[in-house]
Parts: sequence; C-alpha cells; structure tokens
Amino acid sequence: MELWQEMLRASVDSGKDLVERFNFDKDLAEKLNTLFHIRINPYYLSLIRYPGDPIWLQCIPDAQELVPDDFPLDPLNEEADSPVPSITHRYPDRVLFLTTSQCSMYCRFCTRKRKVGDSGKISMKFIQTGLDYIAAHTEIRDVILSGGDPLMLTDVMLEKIVSGLRAIPHVEIIRLGTKMPCVLPQRITLKLCKMLKKYHPIYVNTHFNHPWECTTEAKQACEMLADAGIPVGNQAVLMKGVNDDPDVMLELMRKLLFMRVRPYYLYQADITKGANHFRTPVSVGLNIMDKLRGHTSGLAIPAYVIDAPGGGGKIPILPQYVLGRNGNNIILRNYKYDIYQYPDVGEEEKKPEAQLERRYMRKRTKPVRKKVYESQPTRAEVSSK
Repeated sequence: MELWQEMLRASVDSGKDLVERFNFDKDLAEKLNTLFHIRINPYYLSLIRYPGDPIWLQCIPDAQELVPDDFPLDPLNEEADSPVPSITHRYPDRVLFLTTSQCSMYCRFCTRKRKVGDSGKISMKFIQTGLDYIAAHTEIRDVILSGGDPLMLTDVMLEKIVSGLRAIPHVEIIRLGTKMPCVLPQRITLKLCKMLKKYHPIYVNTHFNHPWECTTEAKQACEMLADAGIPVGNQAVLMKGVNDDPDVMLELMRKLLFMRVRPYYLYQADITKGANHFRTPVSVGLNIMDKLRGHTSGLAIPAYVIDAPGGGGKIPILPQYVLGRNGNNIILRNYKYDIYQYPDVGEEEKKPEAQLERRYMRKRTKPVRKKVYESQPTRAEVSSK
C-alpha cells in the first residue's frame, strides 16, 4: 500500500469523528454526513490553523448546509447533456468523463455532491461505455477525466483509461481534473508521472483556493508533474470567508506561478443546494479582477467566469475597460483608472441582419433557456416531439 492510500485510511470520515474531534452535536454531525459524506485526510486536516479559518471552511461541515434553499442539486444541468452514464457532452469538441465517485477530501462547496461519493452514480462499470461513446464521436478531440477525482484510481486502472483514450485517433488532448496536488500531494509520485508521460499531450487542472494550501509538499507535487512535461493549471472558486479578498487572491496567484501552476479559471460559486453560504456578489469577483490586472504579471491572472445555471457553459466576465466612443476613437481606462483614446478602424457598412449575425458570431441554434432553475427535457424527450 502506498503512502497516500495509508493516509486515506486515517481520514476523518464519519459523524462520529466530527463529534470526537470537533465537539459537534451528534445529531447535527449525522445529518451533515448523510447530506454529503465527510472525508478529510490527515494532510489537509493539518493545514487548519484555527476553527473557521479558510481551510476549515472548505472541509469541515457546517450547519448552514442544512438551511433550506431553492437551489438545484444539478445547477449546471449536467444530466441533460449526459448521453451515456458518466459522460457530459456540452461543448462541440470536448467531453467530461467521470471516472470515479471518490475524492481524497470532500469539499463542502462541491457542485456535484448529488453524485460524488455515490458509487451507484459514478461507477467503473460505465468506463467502457464512455470510451465507446468517445470513439463513436469523431468531433471529440479533448477529454477531461473527472469525478470524483481520477487520481483516486490506482496507477494501473488510470493507465487503462488513459491508454484507451490515446488509442482513439481523434482524441488529441487528455486532461485530468484533480485536486490531489492541493489536498493530498503525496498522491503525485514519480511512478505516476512516468506512466502519464507516455501518453502526451496530457494536461492537469488542479484546484487551489487559498495561499495556505501552497505548501512545500504541494510545490513538490506540482513540480514533479511539470518536470514530466505535464502543464498544470488552476481552477479556483471564489468563496466568502475563503478568498473573497484581493490581497488574498493576489498572493494565491503569485504562489501558484512560483509552483509552476498557471492560473486558469476563477469561478463564481455555483448555485448549488446547501452551499449558498459560500456565494459572494459578482461585484466582489470583478473588484478582485480589477486589483489583479496591471498589478501583477498577466501570467497570474485567471479568467473570471460564471458557469451559467441550467447548462449554458462558462461565460467570462470582466471589469469595464471600454468606457465609450468619441467619434472613431474608443475611450479606454487602464488599471490606474487613467483615460486613453484609441483610434479605431472604420467598419464597412453592413445590412442589419448581417450586423446581428456578426454580433453573435454565429446563428443561434437553439432557444435561450427562459428559466434557469426549471428542469430541462432529456434528449429522448426532445427527439420524440
């Protein structure tokens, strides 16, 4: 048994553990564990400095999770874009491939808590079905392995999946969505990196949310991946009390670059049932982005996105830099709020319908969802109408 597996065995993973270690009320602990399973491995637990700190908030259950809300269990409507079990095919050329239901640490803000931790919903028995679907759809050139966390699989099992994907001619890029470099960096071993190196191009997207997670162990794990030729990107989630401060976010982004991790996305927190207490106003995220741009390297600036409720996909949002026009000049402001004018190139006269099509870059192929929370029809229901 490897070290990371031994550490998993020593995890806090029950309501009883919450009572004994953190003095939780017994009934509350059991309700929280039933709502969404608890698992905190010893490494990540060791990062907590005091109750209620940014690490604590991410991993220790909270009574606020039980507060009733009107938010959906599947806020991104992934099920409607799931043609076969464990595949989400939302974008034209790429798919999400769920490979395991297990994680080394269950984040309390998880957007997929309806499935994560439940082996009946994300199962190894669906792996071949997923591979067959990808092989049959030649438009798919990019596959993201997720779950759960794909690095919860053994090296042998993970290699079977990765080699199966690499055997499909039209699959160009394989990505691993894993939180292991952050929450259990001991999982990143030379053996794992040597195996993955055989199947390039391989990319890793990981998930650091606070500077305290950027430890010596985490740095070593990320550098091992980078040394194996695997680019590592980070997808942070903006959360109240964790990282909703420009100085904290700036420190995180700089530390990530020092660890050879490229900031990729900053997510506005999803409208996930039981996680509303993590959400911040969008204005908080825009203010953070405003304090990053120009104040640090462009390498350290992620794309701030909202994953649109109802399955609309990732929509980037930015502070307002274009202030208006003065004739042919565009009025701009920079990070210091100094004002500049840029002489624009005149545009050719176009018909109104051509202007509309150009504005949206393509003709709309399906109607806009009118309500973000209503249940969406399945593909079978759509085709039968």
